[in-house]
Amino acid sequence: MSTVRERGACGTATISLIEGERALHADGDLNAARHHFDAAYHEAERDGDTVALARAALGLGGIWVHEHRTAAEAQTIRIRQRHALTLIDPRSPLALRLRARLCGEEDYRSGRHAGILAMLTQARHSGDPVALAETLSLAHHCVLGPEHGVLRHELAEDLIGQASRTGRRGDLMMGLMWRTVDLFLAGHPHAGRSLDELRALLDETDHLAVGFIVSAIDVMLAIRAGRFAQAEQLAAESGERGARAGDIDAAGWPSGQVTIVRWYQGRLPELLPVLTELVNSSVLGVLDYSYLAATATAAVGAGETRLAANMLARLRGQDLACLPSSSVWLTTLYGVAEAAHLLGEADLSTQTYELLRPYAHLPAITSLGVACLGSVHHPLGVASLTTGDIARAVIHFGEAVRANLALGHWPAVALSRWRLGQALALRGEPAERELELAAQEAAEMGMVLPASPSGTARRTGKVVCRRRGAQWQFEFGARCAHVDHSVGMGHLATLLANPGREVRAGDLVTGPAATEAVSTQPLLDEEAKRAYQQRLGQLQDDIDELESMNDLERATALRAEHDWLVTELAAAAGLGGRTRSFAGTDERARISVGKAIRRAIGRIAEADPVIGAELRATVQTGQRCVYQPR
Repeated sequence: MSTVRERGACGTATISLIEGERALHADGDLNAARHHFDAAYHEAERDGDTVALARAALGLGGIWVHEHRTAAEAQTIRIRQRHALTLIDPRSPLALRLRARLCGEEDYRSGRHAGILAMLTQARHSGDPVALAETLSLAHHCVLGPEHGVLRHELAEDLIGQASRTGRRGDLMMGLMWRTVDLFLAGHPHAGRSLDELRALLDETDHLAVGFIVSAIDVMLAIRAGRFAQAEQLAAESGERGARAGDIDAAGWPSGQVTIVRWYQGRLPELLPVLTELVNSSVLGVLDYSYLAATATAAVGAGETRLAANMLARLRGQDLACLPSSSVWLTTLYGVAEAAHLLGEADLSTQTYELLRPYAHLPAITSLGVACLGSVHHPLGVASLTTGDIARAVIHFGEAVRANLALGHWPAVALSRWRLGQALALRGEPAERELELAAQEAAEMGMVLPASPSGTARRTGKVVCRRRGAQWQFEFGARCAHVDHSVGMGHLATLLANPGREVRAGDLVTGPAATEAVSTQPLLDEEAKRAYQQRLGQLQDDIDELESMNDLERATALRAEHDWLVTELAAAAGLGGRTRSFAGTDERARISVGKAIRRAIGRIAEADPVIGAELRATVQTGQRCVYQPR
């Protein structure tokens, strides 16, 4: 028989409970709710008020599962809830709510859902709308894997309906939030409508926790639109909003969003030090393996292949198939496919392909709409490339382009189109249209498309350079560095465009048409200038023709020569266009060219030590200079 104290639920804890429940269910203020519930727990414990103590212990769980990430915090809350459960009537709705919370937490940590679904059946039979609403939300959080889309939708719709019975605004907000997330996870064309409905309710009265989710989705949509600078700003603002709400993911989600931005910008290796720290952070969820995959991909790009192998080994465990299903499962395997591709791991790619294949129709979205990597067809295509099934890769990349167009995910469209072009080229089929369009789309968004491991740089082991406006882009395998133009960069580009060919230092200074330099000879006489100008016209015609054929590599080499001739013509002219003289000898050219090239390589090494080291080992300077690839 329950005690008078249990039945009455009176005492000094009542005010703290009321404030805590208002903060949690009406305002979505997790910080304030924790403060009030903690105070209520201690007050109820002091007064011997068992029902108030149980309500406070339940409230400390929050509205999400796994809100308490550290082992100490989680265990403290778990012990309080279990203790409270022994003090109250086990047949009461409050006891049912506590059991559902404990079961939901346990199922989520282990990547299961059978227990919470059994509790959901009990909640339905209880007839208590509050117990049912809370169990529906807990169950939804435990089935965020890609295989549970239909079930999630049913749970969300049921929660929206139960909100009219509970009278709690928070239940309606959670139901609408879950439905919106579900539609985005499914790639449904009406996801935006649901988001607008949810946003309209937030505009009427804010709910901090749900508002944080909406702000995170806004970041994802900015990334999809290719507005990277705006996405980074929104990510920072979203993190601040999450911190105000007291959401533990306020720290991790913005980092993940910036990681996606850097991936599309071709700058993921820059984040390797940050990712290496984050991968062991307690702020990450117990089922979040995505940072292991991201760190592996970044490590390969940075030349840290041992670190990449370590991250993949940690992720795979005994078997990649044992990786628990979760809201980050698809994006984790997307990263595995990319890292395996860069490392050339065919067996891992085969397993990744088989695991992802049933979900080809879905977008790879992180968590509750935090970030999107586009269609799952894309990593399926990448895995196919790695295993050498080029025909299958072409099919998947083609499907990825179409799916990403439907999502309005323009960076993913460009990336999948680029990979499609590469796959077509490997089959010997026309690829110019896809490659050219992808390059144009990427340039408009500030993307850097990845070099193909099966392309020129990886196949020959050469460093390749391309002029990008005021900068040079140097590629070596999967690595890429951008460095501002300088005289030394021009000399270096000439050597890289002519691998294995010795070029006189004097020719690098004055151009290949110049004769032997003497101290009183002009840098360029009138005949040489006419020859240079004629050569410039011929080069421009050749460049235009090659670019129309999408032969970008040869066009780049010719453009480098074109730019140097323009530079040398300008350098040879003094004030008023008077021809300048070269006051030196071949020795003077040797010294100046050597210094300029070494300075250029030093600046490249600052941007990417691996590319810099490769150039130091393969570029020789002297009276004759040469780039000799290994």
